[in-house]
Amino acid sequence: MVRAFIMVKVEAGHAEATLDAVVALERVTEAHVVAGDYDIVAEAEGEEVYDVLHSASNAVRALEHVTDTKTYVCLE
Repeated sequence: MVRAFIMVKVEAGHAEATLDAVVALERVTEAHVVAGDYDIVAEAEGEEVYDVLHSASNAVRALEHVTDTKTYVCLE
């Protein structure tokens, strides 16, 4: 199982609505609105790195109001 954290930056005022959309995505297991450089931190899982990088990350990036993402794959 591959796990990754996806940092999500959204347009001002859209964090809560975007959080709901992120949580609804298939490979996302958990997500939270946070303070800092990014607005949402999401955790995603998949069988292969491809599942996480191309399915979850691309799905998050495609959401309305998302302006930037960074994905960090866990090495443990």
